[in-house]
Amino acid sequence: MDRLTSLGVFVAAVEEGSFAAAARRFGLSPAMAGKHVSDIEARLNARLLQRTTRRLSLTDAGQTYYERSKQILEAFDEANREASESQGSARGVLRVAAPVTFGAMHLGQVIARYIDDHPMVNVQVVLGDRYVDLLDEGIDVAIRVGRLMDPAQVTRRIAPCRMVVCASPGYIERYGKPRKPGDLLHAPRLAFSDAVSAGDWTLFDAKNRAHVIDGPVRISANNTQMLLSAALAGAGIAYGPTFVFGEHLRRGELVALLPHYRTTELVVQAVYPSARRIPFKVRRFVDYLVDAFGDEPAWDAGN
Repeated sequence: MDRLTSLGVFVAAVEEGSFAAAARRFGLSPAMAGKHVSDIEARLNARLLQRTTRRLSLTDAGQTYYERSKQILEAFDEANREASESQGSARGVLRVAAPVTFGAMHLGQVIARYIDDHPMVNVQVVLGDRYVDLLDEGIDVAIRVGRLMDPAQVTRRIAPCRMVVCASPGYIERYGKPRKPGDLLHAPRLAFSDAVSAGDWTLFDAKNRAHVIDGPVRISANNTQMLLSAALAGAGIAYGPTFVFGEHLRRGELVALLPHYRTTELVVQAVYPSARRIPFKVRRFVDYLVDAFGDEPAWDAGN
């Protein structure tokens, strides 16, 4: 007997609760479905199912074998799907969720290249800084910045996210350049109000001691680009990701403060609703993101 079919019949019998129902799924007779499972048991020399006239129940060995068999069948289906898709092309609508600032500043060019190479895909982008339920809102892939909050979710790392404390040259000329974290305790801060995982403004010294900057907040906003504009105008000290401030640091329009102190390390990652049956259009899009940003993204160049 075909072993893969036998595995499928066994799993179906467990899930359906009878050989008759499993047989219907595979177009077999109930007797033949039973023979498939008996063949497995004979080869293993182990009882997998307890049979009564009313129901089937798993033995301890059967429970373990069922779980592994289900994984094997899912992997087989996934391999077939990937092989089939590799001969085809990405198509359909791709729904992407991303943080407002990251999406506005960095996604446009990547998506432009993606749709140019995949003319049968249309992209819908949903920008927002709230936590999006991917399944409820029909999102194919979300881009998230920070630490993963739900370990059950499936992720792929896109790029590092380094935090920086910075201010404009005009601010430094007016108030002086700080030498230690304590010098910032009374400085006017420009703070992102919807931070989920960045945490406090915390710096770490060479001995890994934490220094929390907790001065007055002069401007708080739920949009980092607005805080960037305020920082460029000399309104105060900003703390945020280099994907927002990096280019202005490189051009000298902002100056990194306390560079000998380490900031919190975060990550930019793609989040999927499920590890199984990831559509080809989604996998290809994430490949483009990784290729565009990677371990040394442009926003960190020269900083």
